[in-house]
Amino acid sequence: MDQSPPPVPPATRSLPEELDRHWVALTLVAWLAVAAWLMVDRWGQIRWLSLGDTDDNMRLMQVRALLDGQGWYDLRNYRLNPPAGFDIHWSRLVDLPIAGLILFFRLFTTNSWAERLACGIAPILPLSVTMLGTAATARRLVSPYAWPLAIVFLIGATATMLMFTPERIDHHGWQLAMLSLTVAGLCDPRGVRGGAVVGIASAVSLTIGLELLPYAAMAGAILALRWVWDRGEADRLSVYALSMGGGSALGFALFASNANQAMRCDALTPVWLSVMIAAGLLLFLLARFGPESRGLRLALAIAAGVAIAAGFALMFPQCLGRPEQVSPELARNWLDNVREAKPIYKHSFRTGFAMATLPILGLIGAIVASWRARHDARGLGWVCVALFTAFAVAMLLWQVRAGPAAQLLAVSGATAFGWLLLPRLIHHRSMPVRVFGTVGGFLIISGLFVGLLLQYVPIARPKPYENRVNAATGNCLRTTVLAALNRYPAQTVFTFVDMGPRLITITHHDAIAGPYHRNGDAILDVQHAFTNGTDAAHAIIKRHGATMLLLCPNAAESTNYKSRGPNGFYAQMARNRVPAWLTPLPLPAKSPLRLFKVD
Repeated sequence: MDQSPPPVPPATRSLPEELDRHWVALTLVAWLAVAAWLMVDRWGQIRWLSLGDTDDNMRLMQVRALLDGQGWYDLRNYRLNPPAGFDIHWSRLVDLPIAGLILFFRLFTTNSWAERLACGIAPILPLSVTMLGTAATARRLVSPYAWPLAIVFLIGATATMLMFTPERIDHHGWQLAMLSLTVAGLCDPRGVRGGAVVGIASAVSLTIGLELLPYAAMAGAILALRWVWDRGEADRLSVYALSMGGGSALGFALFASNANQAMRCDALTPVWLSVMIAAGLLLFLLARFGPESRGLRLALAIAAGVAIAAGFALMFPQCLGRPEQVSPELARNWLDNVREAKPIYKHSFRTGFAMATLPILGLIGAIVASWRARHDARGLGWVCVALFTAFAVAMLLWQVRAGPAAQLLAVSGATAFGWLLLPRLIHHRSMPVRVFGTVGGFLIISGLFVGLLLQYVPIARPKPYENRVNAATGNCLRTTVLAALNRYPAQTVFTFVDMGPRLITITHHDAIAGPYHRNGDAILDVQHAFTNGTDAAHAIIKRHGATMLLLCPNAAESTNYKSRGPNGFYAQMARNRVPAWLTPLPLPAKSPLRLFKVD
């Protein structure tokens, strides 16, 4: 006879039991609430299609081309550097939800509004996956009831949340979503499921782009170390190896563009596909036939890593340097000066402190949790999270663009920290401690105190020219300002590199260059035109078939041209010394732009 107790009636279940039982549905409800708030808060940007980043503008152009009938594997943008255009290193994977939303909203409204709504909603979609992955990790490692605290800490991770705001339609949000699933898979008590989740999430992330390649490599290394420590982890490692290698192959087959069939180093091309398949095969063989001795397993794992690295160096020596493979001149004049590619200590205290506080607190929390769970079944999972978080903190010393991933990975450790400290404060016998201690502890552990503290940290007043630069850059890219150019027939416009993607998105005109390394020759042509003499500029502009010149006085990019070419073409134009081959064209009153016809 069945002696199991009868199920607990819903009316008698406690709140913690309900949180545990319905965590998926409740997490999605929380996501819907956050999504609604983001849509309301950013409605102005949605209404005016304020795609603030060049990558977001290019992503929309890529989706438009797909919907207009451009080939699935043809990712050449023909409106920059026409008529040849240039190939971008992205894939179509992130285009799909944006294109699907546009097609859906076209059923009810105009194409213009369909695009605006799609660009508002699409970035919020991967946030649902991120919240589910974060909640799953908190349930597995902290407590079945701790996931709401993890969600709150995630929402407070400002650098991470910026990747999910409306109009941020580039691929970073989806890559962070895959990273959250990777963490959940690393600490999954079910080996086969955990290995599959890590492998598939890594393959999807690499199919989207290589930005999180170091994290994918670290996840594989952590799984290999789990197997070294415990041979019972063989199933997890073997399933990971097959799903990562097979998933990468499938992603390449489905989404690699024609240009990415070449041996390039900046995307999932045959170069990195070979590495993923070789790594997957070696890890699978290790997991299936690994020895009983822990020392021998460690030696074999190290040998496999050395073999992959050596094979990569021998077969693809062109990829040992910068994956962008740009010329020294372009690296010196452009790529080396990209702010987000600089380490955190190259940025201001305000930026570095705000970016690094949560990752450091999360790392401390993960280390403490690892120690407390050292005799617990969760201990190995916590060690994996601590290693991953430490790696993310170290990545900040390489590039500050690692900040969103570092803050995301810190949420689990911060949740453990809060779950340990906050109950002690809430139940303290002293009322001031219960009130002020709980609030203060929450603000500190979540990292939210940083925003409050920085309000009282003195900062140097921006110089007048800095204010002019920031205002000019923003005003020139406004939708209403650029849309005024549509009064002129469609033609090729010679303008700044950073204005190219926005110009082709808002107007029917073509441009010469955008800030993309595969567009390197065109970038150099724009730089040479503005820094060299007027005759050289005229020759370059004519060679590109441009019939109009568009300038944004005092824009950030223009300051580089004046400093590098104090007597060059742009410097002369800034002094209102207009050559005879340029004729001013009228624009609306108060327009920050200057437009010229090229003879």
